[in-house]
Amino acid sequence: MLVSNLRERYSPMYFLAALGAGGLAVSFFLYPMFLLPHPDTPMVTFNHLWPAITAADNGVVAALLALDLLAIAGFAALHFWLLAWNLREFRLFRQTAAYQTLLSSNAEIGLMSVPLTLAMSINVAFVLGAVFVPNLWSVVEWLFPGAIAAFLAVGIYALRILGRYFTRLFVHAQFDFAENNSLAPMVSIFALAMVAVGLAAPGAMSHHREVNAIAMVLSIFFASAAVLLLLVKIVLGFDAILRHGIAPAAAGSLWILIPILTLLGITWIRWSMGLSHSFGNPRHPTDLLLFTTVVLSLQVLFGLIGYAVMRQLNYFTDYVGGAKSNAGSFAVICPGVAFFVFGMFFLAFGLVMPKLVSAGSWMYFALMTPLIAVQAKTVQVYLRLLGTVLLQSRQRWASA
Repeated sequence: MLVSNLRERYSPMYFLAALGAGGLAVSFFLYPMFLLPHPDTPMVTFNHLWPAITAADNGVVAALLALDLLAIAGFAALHFWLLAWNLREFRLFRQTAAYQTLLSSNAEIGLMSVPLTLAMSINVAFVLGAVFVPNLWSVVEWLFPGAIAAFLAVGIYALRILGRYFTRLFVHAQFDFAENNSLAPMVSIFALAMVAVGLAAPGAMSHHREVNAIAMVLSIFFASAAVLLLLVKIVLGFDAILRHGIAPAAAGSLWILIPILTLLGITWIRWSMGLSHSFGNPRHPTDLLLFTTVVLSLQVLFGLIGYAVMRQLNYFTDYVGGAKSNAGSFAVICPGVAFFVFGMFFLAFGLVMPKLVSAGSWMYFALMTPLIAVQAKTVQVYLRLLGTVLLQSRQRWASA
């Protein structure tokens, strides 16, 4: 059981545990999304999955799909369980003096993990509806306005947190560069990008131009805000890191650019699809080959740099399931999920669409193999962190 009533010992970064479970649920959805034919809808749905699972001529495929759906359901249930726990503990935390202290420090930006996780919850709910609700796509046009409203509400909540944070910094000059020696503050960009990619979905998939336009304009707004903050915070973050060295406990933040690039990259792909399908914008298949290759290359680059630094600091031994593991350790789950997710998009839109690789061919599965390895390792690390940081926290704090 999870520990409860943490109050001043709670950290908003615990929301990352729920975020990681939601991301893993979405990652398992990509297998049927990109491997199962669904020519009549832009997303794979229950109506495509059920015939494949119940088909008597291919038991292996049916078994793999059933296992995949179990993984989606399991991680989705874990996501909502941890979300409920976090919301309850966060409510108690806001009643303490520690919360007031948080609001006057650099750590205030960690509150952005709340809208970040809420935006992920909307994505998880949409995935669950797609794969478990029969004929959902027949009423999806009624759901898109609700999804836009939900993401917009989360986006406004995120902007309120950011507004209060930057107002305090601008008025009182309270930013501490010595304590900003990491990329952890970029969780704010992560949250804005999550809202942007969620809003881009109706912009790409709706058959009503008005819905497309509204969703895409809002998505562009939040993506623009994310890019602007990205430019600012990456300069400030690297400046502080080069001056003071990176904080060992926050070394995992070097990988935060991987999920940000994934979200902004998928947002761009959805804009491209929406402009092409709804507004007749010309698009060449090789455009996405170039774009997805650039994004994936940047992810690999930051992944290698981050790995080298974290290994030098013994981060994996100490903070990933080790004695120093804490709420912030869950930040390493997002890059693993994000790299797998964008890798699948790279295969589908960067290689299959321009007909460089055939979906389901031996080359396709060979290229997917390292992505599957990353996903498997991410699941292993997540379960280890869950047991160390949350499930064993009661014993840890009881002995403290």
